[in-house]
Amino acid sequence: MRNLRVEKVTLNMGCGTKTSLDHAKLILEKVSEKTVVITRTYKRSTFNVPKDKPIGCKVTIRKGSQELLKKLLETIDNKLAEGNFDNHGNFSFGVKEYIDVPGMEYDPKIGILGFDVCVTLERPGYRIKRKKLSKKLGKKHMITKEDAIAFTKERFGVKIE
Repeated sequence: MRNLRVEKVTLNMGCGTKTSLDHAKLILEKVSEKTVVITRTYKRSTFNVPKDKPIGCKVTIRKGSQELLKKLLETIDNKLAEGNFDNHGNFSFGVKEYIDVPGMEYDPKIGILGFDVCVTLERPGYRIKRKKLSKKLGKKHMITKEDAIAFTKERFGVKIE
């Protein structure tokens, strides 16, 4: 029950205009081979963006997430900083150009765009945390930053700088 596993990998691109939103959607569909969801604003923000305006897109991968993660880690030469990990065992990094991903080819219509990769880790039995019956998950079962770093080093051969 102490073993870690990858729960999900989320790919995210923020963009401002309609054309870049279409380009972002194309890129994420090519990388993940899944359906992309458009993210919208919930309320008027301090940047004066109107409510319910599309501002980006994202895709969440659950099945086959480890294979995709291995491919995405190759784009950053299997190196992560300690600051990429949060205190709950999750980590994230950015891919500067989508053409760095193995198997992706440059499309002159799209140009050069990058995206964010967020990885969520969990332990078996972690879904109890999401139930309303259980208000608190045991401290020993929580994932720490050190656990996540050790897991990524062991499972994916990542160097931590």
